[in-house]
Amino acid sequence: MNDQYSPANARVFKGRGATSNAEGRFESTRVEAIDDGWSPPEAPGGPATQVFIDHSRGVITRNRSPDIPFEQSLNPYRGCEHGCIYCYARPSHSYLGLSPGLDFESKLFHKPDAAAQLDAALRRPGYRCVHLSLGSNTDVYQPIERRLRVTRSVLEVLAAFRHPLSLVTKSALVERDLDLLADLTRDNLVRVFFSVPTLCDDIKRTLEPRAAAPRRRLNAMERLAAAGIPVGVMVAPVIPAITDHEMERILAAARDSGAETAGYVLLRLPLEVRSLFSQWLQIHHPGRAQHVLSLLRQSHGGREYESRFGTRMRGRGHYADMLATRFRVACRKLGLNHRDFSLNTDAFRIPPRSGDQLALL
Repeated sequence: MNDQYSPANARVFKGRGATSNAEGRFESTRVEAIDDGWSPPEAPGGPATQVFIDHSRGVITRNRSPDIPFEQSLNPYRGCEHGCIYCYARPSHSYLGLSPGLDFESKLFHKPDAAAQLDAALRRPGYRCVHLSLGSNTDVYQPIERRLRVTRSVLEVLAAFRHPLSLVTKSALVERDLDLLADLTRDNLVRVFFSVPTLCDDIKRTLEPRAAAPRRRLNAMERLAAAGIPVGVMVAPVIPAITDHEMERILAAARDSGAETAGYVLLRLPLEVRSLFSQWLQIHHPGRAQHVLSLLRQSHGGREYESRFGTRMRGRGHYADMLATRFRVACRKLGLNHRDFSLNTDAFRIPPRSGDQLALL
């Protein structure tokens, strides 16, 4: 393990997932804090959350990955305050000159003009309406959304254009937008998935410290389902020897809460996430650390992770095959994934803007 990510350099902060703030892979220098007796002690919760403006000139990202079920996505935020230690989006902070560790969950970027940029993109003559995924990188309903409401503004644009979308969240804040989601449901334009890697509150507290409690996510799922909004569950990630035994229980709890569809992803450890997660293991689950990493290596050709399409999400080998079989059998018994849930693209329309001349016919 890189010395920057060794347990000796780690510190547990209440409400934070990462235990260090090592530089990203593109940095040429390394900074190490020392106690000189003059600086005030850090707050118990670690670094305070800071929010900056993301000045990106576009909001729609195109995707050609064959193992991802969407062609385009939109992420209102960079970084995520939920602090999930396993988040595969952490390395993206390195492109900003920031750390994938504590910086990722405390230095956040939002796109205040995301709705206006999306409106302009959907009006372009060459735009082709295909399923849009919200929050494929970071959670669209992370805590700062309650105040900034960027996701809400994006949903309002998509509803006006009758544009199909899906979203994945770990937050009960999605209930706030039930009115928009119910409106989109009338034309078969939306699917909402809840990510539930564990039902154990003790594991959740360190694994994804600022996300909603597992039971709260299931309650939100139940409320959306009661309103007729199609909901599903993602058992993601499945962490060997930590949460893998919960797969069937999570699927059953989600089905009882209204889920009709389900998926799973084996833990992914790209780039800096590998060291950050290994450090987290040594601190919170030292007795299982080597076993966890061994099972991952068995599933990725001898390495903790491989980025190859087709295997990066599910792995390969005996352990990965066992997970796939368990998932398939459980879904069959529970009646999950039993029908097609394709979204409607025929309802797409370009709404008139204020001041536009109406057509004569």
